[in-house]
Amino acid sequence: MRYIIIGAGAVGGSIGGRLHESGHDVVLVARGAHYEALRAGGLRLATPEGTRTLHIPVVAGPDEIEPRDGDVLVMAVKTQHAVAALDAWAVRHGRTPVVCAQNGVAGERLALRRFPEVYGMCVWLPSAFLEPGHVAAVCGPLTGILHLGRYPSGSTETARTIAADLEKSHFAAPVAADVMRWKYAKLLGNLANSLDAVLGPEEHGSPDGAALRERAQAEGRAVLAAAGIAHASEAEQKEVRGNRVDRQPVEGVGQVGGSSWQSLTRGTGSIEADYLNGEIVLLGRQFGVPTPVNELLQRTANAFAREGRAPGSLTAADLAAEAN
Repeated sequence: MRYIIIGAGAVGGSIGGRLHESGHDVVLVARGAHYEALRAGGLRLATPEGTRTLHIPVVAGPDEIEPRDGDVLVMAVKTQHAVAALDAWAVRHGRTPVVCAQNGVAGERLALRRFPEVYGMCVWLPSAFLEPGHVAAVCGPLTGILHLGRYPSGSTETARTIAADLEKSHFAAPVAADVMRWKYAKLLGNLANSLDAVLGPEEHGSPDGAALRERAQAEGRAVLAAAGIAHASEAEQKEVRGNRVDRQPVEGVGQVGGSSWQSLTRGTGSIEADYLNGEIVLLGRQFGVPTPVNELLQRTANAFAREGRAPGSLTAADLAAEAN
């Protein structure tokens, strides 16, 4: 198989880099300064074992690569950028299987409107985009755990082949016919991403921050229950993780914030809150469940991204006062 990694940032670069290291055919897709750095100097991949430079083919878009049998598109852009990416790749690569390696649960449905064969991937892969051409994956002994399954449900030989390739590349890759159950469980955890981004780690861990996190996740659990949507339990997730994806020191890499924190740090102008907290808000409105804390987090995170505000520049007490 040839893996075309659409969005070769922290997650995409880590997956693509590890697949390349284990001998698999990989093409990275990037844009702007990141594309130029990858093309000129290769991908610098930092892990607990060290940093190395991987010379992986890179393209800027779908017109630069001819589709062929055995291709797999790995969609690793954040969900707010997914429609543009899916539309672009569907023109010439519309019969190619798509793997949605994204937070949230909306990417698969967006992909299935455009591609006939879609796979969900639940990504446990703490990683960071350090600078153009340089990403870090900060866990060990495995780089990540990537549950994979056909969307909306089921498993196929393609899923098993992809999983086998990932298993040879420093990942655990359980094939899950109910992959969305795992993604909904991760969504509940990701409801704290906006909180982490606007408060920062110290305020996030304060009593007010912890209370807001629990309220957001309680709203999420109530909404999923009202909607009849199953999700993996905390016990199941802990059993799968064990001590296989513990954060470990990586030379030259400090504290790594979540994906929403990184979006604010980089000043990208967008954040994935509409597809994390906003997913719970949407379901709450559909099923008549109040979600005031998730509405507040969605609104606040979007304002931070839109206005270019620095991550961690809001106090938990101020946010809690607004929530109350």
